[in-house]
Amino acid sequence: MPSPSRRSKWSLAVTGVLLASGALTPVAAQAQPADRWVVSGPSLTATVALDQTTGTLSLGATRNGRAVLAPAPVGLRTTGADLSRGLRFVSRADRTVSEQYAMTTGKRRNRTVSGTEARLAFATAAGARVDLVVRVAPDGVAYRYVVPGPVTVTGEASAFTVPTGASAWLLPYNAWYEANRVQTTAGGAAAGDYGNPSLFQSGEDFVLLSESDVDGRYPGSKLRHTAGSGTYQVVLADEQVTATGELRTPWRTAVIGDLATVTASTLVDDLAPPSKISDTSWVKPGKVAWSWLSENSSPGNFERQKAYVDFAARNGWPYVLVDEGWSASWVPELVRYARAKGVDILLWLHWSNLDTAAERDTTLPRIRDWGVKGVKLDFMESDSRERYQWYDAVLAKTAELHLMVNFHGSTIPHGLARTWPHVMSMEAVRGAENQPPAANNPVQAFTRNVVGSMDYTPVSLDVGPKEASVAHEVALPVVYESGWTHFADKPEAYEARPQALRFLDQVPTVWDETRLVGGHPSSGATIARRAGTRWFLGAIASGDARTLSAPLSFLGSGDWLVEVVRDTTSSARGDVVRDSSVRRSTDVLSVAVPRNGGFAAVICPAQTGRTTCDEPVKQVPTTSLAITPAQELDAARGTSFEVTGSFTATGSSALTDVVLTTTAPAGWTVTGLPVRRGMLAPGETMTGRWTVRVGDSSPSGYTDVPVYAEFNGERVHVEKAVRVFVPPDVPSGTPYVSDLQFIGEENGWGPVERDRSNNENTGGDGNPLRVGGVAYAKGLGVHATSEVSVYTGRRCSRFTAGIGLDDETTETGSVVFQVVGDGRVLFDSGAVRAKGAARAISVDTTGVRMLALRVTDAGDGKNFDHADWTEARVTCA
Repeated sequence: MPSPSRRSKWSLAVTGVLLASGALTPVAAQAQPADRWVVSGPSLTATVALDQTTGTLSLGATRNGRAVLAPAPVGLRTTGADLSRGLRFVSRADRTVSEQYAMTTGKRRNRTVSGTEARLAFATAAGARVDLVVRVAPDGVAYRYVVPGPVTVTGEASAFTVPTGASAWLLPYNAWYEANRVQTTAGGAAAGDYGNPSLFQSGEDFVLLSESDVDGRYPGSKLRHTAGSGTYQVVLADEQVTATGELRTPWRTAVIGDLATVTASTLVDDLAPPSKISDTSWVKPGKVAWSWLSENSSPGNFERQKAYVDFAARNGWPYVLVDEGWSASWVPELVRYARAKGVDILLWLHWSNLDTAAERDTTLPRIRDWGVKGVKLDFMESDSRERYQWYDAVLAKTAELHLMVNFHGSTIPHGLARTWPHVMSMEAVRGAENQPPAANNPVQAFTRNVVGSMDYTPVSLDVGPKEASVAHEVALPVVYESGWTHFADKPEAYEARPQALRFLDQVPTVWDETRLVGGHPSSGATIARRAGTRWFLGAIASGDARTLSAPLSFLGSGDWLVEVVRDTTSSARGDVVRDSSVRRSTDVLSVAVPRNGGFAAVICPAQTGRTTCDEPVKQVPTTSLAITPAQELDAARGTSFEVTGSFTATGSSALTDVVLTTTAPAGWTVTGLPVRRGMLAPGETMTGRWTVRVGDSSPSGYTDVPVYAEFNGERVHVEKAVRVFVPPDVPSGTPYVSDLQFIGEENGWGPVERDRSNNENTGGDGNPLRVGGVAYAKGLGVHATSEVSVYTGRRCSRFTAGIGLDDETTETGSVVFQVVGDGRVLFDSGAVRAKGAARAISVDTTGVRMLALRVTDAGDGKNFDHADWTEARVTCA
């Protein structure tokens, strides 16, 4: 709780105490006019005024006596009452806010919240009530509404007014927040809608407008501007929002202060609800190797993803993100390969893959069971309440399953990472994948990144427009904060620049402290961040070559070893160089940078004999694991089989706390105990043996029985799996393939559709199958690249179908149809490049155990490759 001397700086009138989370401190009552209420802090003051003639409310704010927000309307409109006019004052209750909380990500791990809050109650002549809650914090002002329910809101009168001549950095609105920011003035900005957060500067005062505590109770908002005006009106994404109980709206938020205060602000997080997760030990931020931007097709290539895993392991990066194009047929094996090297796998998903409870309850547990540690969810592209309810549902389910999350194609952070600490990052920025100009980079540090982790995907060296220098790119993981930092380029680009890679191997992704050292939204940003005893400095500039200066006053007393990473004058895209010197906090670091240049630095306490601030890159000891049976095994329900595992420390390091065991799938049983060793010396082997029984009601299809070893304090996980096939009933007669169980299913866009066309990405959204103008009641609708497999048990002698491109696409795709029996191609259509009548095929499948129907993209990409297997059926004994 604040000391009395601290509390005396926060002056409030009080008629009661409002109960809420955090420490509560009553504040002495003061007389104030009946139509004007003041909420004050040490430097900021918010004033709410009631126009006695119209009954309208306004709110303004000052900083050190200077007006930064002119009085602007506040209030709500509902279907039952207009709560923006005709109001009268009812009561006021005040409290002092004092909280502490910890974050898993962000610019500062440990947070302290202080502020003053007033709840002003107003009512109409008919008795309809609205409470206005106003909070003043050291770094800004915020307000929200509380309305008794049930209620349907049709809009807000909420607005912010800044001086018309104020400089402005605005984001033309779209629901995925990926436009370039526009530098203009508050009054000179074009009429239209702008996205949060929006930054304004008037003299020495900066104001960043945004919102906080937005979830499925309410839609998001944007800022609507009329040309020539300094007022920015809050406009909701939905025309109406209904609450059955009391409604607490999101906070309308203004971060206010000098540029350093705005940059370091945690106000958006401070206003958000506390964490809903009590145990966050499984939440692990970190660096991520990512292939999609530099090699768009590589997420579909198992061997290439293994190369990214190897690169991450060599450099101590804990994650590899496998983006769009991965296959369920090999991801489990990639996960096992990666975990043995101390690397975990993250997977990309389109949001619509999880848009129903049933999909969330099947897809997410399945990838969790593979050993995947997190997901990148993409293309939400909406601020509607319905989409925010989807966020709520996904966050609850991923938290339950201990899956971390990155939201891409998303809204902006609204304090989400405080409430749900497994949110590692969000996009909502024109990041590297959209090839932004270098001039767009500095402003992001003072706008978008202020409100939360930003998935910009930095450090583009060989990919992208190459406008920024290499040192500028290398500095971005310090200038930009993100709990997961997805590096944009491929291993070869980084390994060709070993000094750049050396710095990237050292830079953290979570910080204990953040300081603005210098810069301005229009020209550059220099930011210092501390992790433990080391400081990291990142400086970027836009425009002509010049010298960047960084005062080292953020350092403590004593001598500090400063290692500067900078561009050379000999090569625009070559490696950086590293310079070392011993400095003190009174020094100023000056570095000459080229056009759109920058520099980075790592700084640590100088000690006798210390020559670098680098810490050792963590390497996982090499091991080997052999299992039996090593080949795929058929096992009927109720039968048993034996599994063995032999684990060897093949490297030069001894392993400690080693456990070798297996795990039974749900409904199966394992007989035999884990094998344990306190230490396994180099060259030693330990062996375990277990009996596994298939469950009596086990579903048919493939199941992995993992055998794994874990060791050392960080529980390195080395795993292989016995592949078990539980056969379904063998088909009889002439069944349609769409009526059989799919043993395997891959599809290039959304799921395979039974008896419908592929259409879009959501399951069940297909149209009637139609090829060459003829509709078919039965068949499969797929999208290249696709493969569906069914079990025929060597009892089906023929497969028949019609093949062709579905009529539903506006343009014609190109595909190849293949029928595959036990891995052998039995039929190949050649390239089908035109729409038209379905082509009848009949394929001999005598002796085939597993039949697969495959569609490829004919080698020219998968756009418009909607393919149909019409009337597809098998003839069986």
